[in-house]
Amino acid sequence: VQLQGLGGLVQAGGWLRLSCAASGRFFSNSVMGWFRQVPGKEREFVAAINWNSGLRYYADSAKGRFTISRDNYKNTVYLQMNSLKPEDTAVYYCAADVPSFRITTTSAEYDYWGQGTELTVSS
Repeated sequence: VQLQGLGGLVQAGGWLRLSCAASGRFFSNSVMGWFRQVPGKEREFVAAINWNSGLRYYADSAKGRFTISRDNYKNTVYLQMNSLKPEDTAVYYCAADVPSFRITTTSAEYDYWGQGTELTVSS
């Protein structure tokens, strides 16, 4: 199983969409999440989506600005990030909780992780 994503450099107020493509047959039975981490701090939850996109959950810092979505045909999860702020600068990780139909915000409950993608928001 591999999870991959693409990040970038964005100016404050701008937007970026992260994507994470998963290989393997587990995707449609999984809860997918996004986490982020800055040096010296613990990895923090950003957003998660259940298997059929019927449930989505966001950290307070992401509410109203970020949208998580998924395409089970493409085995891909997305994080649309708008109105970016310098404090959003971090390494972003996608993660899969397999098999699962219940959203969790706890990183330890996720089974597979992407390698991380760096986002820098300049002021």
